Amino acid sequence: MDILSGNELKSLMRQQLGICVSIYMPTIRKGTAIQQNQIRYKNLLRDAQDRLTASGELRPSEIREMLAPAQELLGNTPFWNNQSDGLALFLTPESFRYYRLPQSFEELVVIADRFHIKPLIPILVSDTEFSVLAISQKDVRFMRCSSQRVKEIEIPEIPENIDEALNLDDFEKRLQRHTGTADMKANILQYFKMVDKGLRDLLREKRFPLIFAGVDYLFPLYQEANTYTYLTDTWISGNPDGLTAEKLRDLARPIIEELFETKRDNALALYSQNAGTGLTSNNLAEIVREAHHGRVGTLFIPVGTQHWGTFDPATDTVTLAKGAEAGNEDLLDLAAIQTILNSGTVYPMNQDEMPGSAPVAALFRY
Repeated sequence: MDILSGNELKSLMRQQLGICVSIYMPTIRKGTAIQQNQIRYKNLLRDAQDRLTASGELRPSEIREMLAPAQELLGNTPFWNNQSDGLALFLTPESFRYYRLPQSFEELVVIADRFHIKPLIPILVSDTEFSVLAISQKDVRFMRCSSQRVKEIEIPEIPENIDEALNLDDFEKRLQRHTGTADMKANILQYFKMVDKGLRDLLREKRFPLIFAGVDYLFPLYQEANTYTYLTDTWISGNPDGLTAEKLRDLARPIIEELFETKRDNALALYSQNAGTGLTSNNLAEIVREAHHGRVGTLFIPVGTQHWGTFDPATDTVTLAKGAEAGNEDLLDLAAIQTILNSGTVYPMNQDEMPGSAPVAALFRY
């Protein structure tokens, strides 16, 4: 699997080089059906070549030169034996990039004056940064995570465990077992305050979720010691000792998904509350214009759907088209790109989940 960072995706969004080819396809990870990957890929490259030829913008020799890096992947057995769920490729006359990603795509070839990135938005949305704090009485570990990455980070100036934090010798530990629950809780709370203090510099000015991992009776104590605003109310239950960083990240994913669904549901409710006030729209042409001007704060788009046309920023004119003809682009993709580049939020949804079953919907900032 290749890592597609948010910054790299935004770089793809900004790229406008006159002729941009975007190719998406599902891929099979293993089994005898893996042979279908190269067949599908070859057909999509032929489709891209035919479309470039029909556009008349490049000579045949220039088309062959542009597609040559992509053609070289045919017959590359190690490459095709190391696939994820989907393959995305981006070509210009000067560049070629590809990503093997944990998301299946519908077959799609788009040729326009910018890359087509809408199929990647679910990955961008799911790639939310979060942290996991795994605590036991023997150890404390801190991990920065996303759906694609995990990195364990040492917390500076923090005791490795509660015994070290409280300077307990063997006699004191034996005595502690007989002094009652209250003393034990007080000692753990003291330790957790040290952990919280150690995290402050690492989490300073951060706004991503922090997920606690530990046995159930420890979480309320850590909540009491915690000063970080974005500690989640849901935690990973159980002793984290022996769990890898990757396993802890995977256990945290359902919590992050639930937070995302809550955020999306709140955005849908806000859209409904503001319907008819001028702060919402389901008109594609209006949304494309306002996204370009940075007015769209929240955009809802249906996955697997394209609406073709053109937008002229010089005249603020949107022209709708019936299909993917030369010079057209997916206006939903354009609206999504402009919303993200202007620090808005895009929610990809199934068509039956769209507000009022509209083809697109937006909540304006003002």
